[in-house]
Amino acid sequence: MQGKKKALGRGLSALLEGSSSELAREELPVIPASHMVSAIPLDQLESNPFQPRSQFEEKELAELAVSIQEQGIIQPITVRKIGHDRYQLIAGERRCRAARIAGLREIPAFIRLANDEQMLEMAIVENIQRMDLNPLEVALSFQRLVEECRIRQEDLGQKVGKDRSTVSNYIRLLKLPVEIQVAVRDGIISMGHARTLITIEDEKRQLQLLQKILERKLSVRQVEDLVRDHQKPARLTLPSGPKLLPYHYQKAKDSISLKLQSEVEIHLHRKGKGSILIHFSSEEEFDKLLSKMNPE
Repeated sequence: MQGKKKALGRGLSALLEGSSSELAREELPVIPASHMVSAIPLDQLESNPFQPRSQFEEKELAELAVSIQEQGIIQPITVRKIGHDRYQLIAGERRCRAARIAGLREIPAFIRLANDEQMLEMAIVENIQRMDLNPLEVALSFQRLVEECRIRQEDLGQKVGKDRSTVSNYIRLLKLPVEIQVAVRDGIISMGHARTLITIEDEKRQLQLLQKILERKLSVRQVEDLVRDHQKPARLTLPSGPKLLPYHYQKAKDSISLKLQSEVEIHLHRKGKGSILIHFSSEEEFDKLLSKMNPE
């Protein structure tokens, strides 16, 4: 399962290999965005290689493009300068794509100076705060901030405005089988469904429940009930049979059975009461028993 999950994200080192930034590996301070907005030519702007968002709906981009044609860019994008007349996007991928669709040649932008690690952090935090990522993209973003930017989970919660348990719940999604992760990413099941499935350790059982969710369109509450029933400890059942008799009763039973040459049962009841049962298989055997019990 670990091998499958590695395919879902790219490491910072892999991204750096293809980076064209002249400033990428320098230890640069993060300069707050200027209050002045600059008009950046779109043909001088490169996409963000650290973009945490993997899916963009064409319909939404088209609608945003129409809005930009009518109203313009209301919120400037954020970029970093990576060379002479060259910029790289930090935040605002949707606005840039929609601006190109709308036919714009320039886009308003705040300019920052940051190295790759700082850019990764800013891009991910900005996207998470805008709440436009699906749960799996958020989970991958949190994991990258923890592993690649070396941010502790408790500090990460403060950066993105979420408590530590919320951050932990998102990261735990990445422990699920890839099939379940894809279902979360595509909105086939909810974050609540996925969090319930995490509590099951058996991957095969997780996938079986995923199938039930899809087939029966189960709610989160229904899945929680199924998982709760699955996790109940099995009751220990003992084979049914006659209770063991106290020693002196057992000894008396064996003695009677030997003397009569027949199967004998002794049943004990409450308050010292009981009964003796003598078995016979035919009328002839019954007569023999009577003769042994009444020798005269």
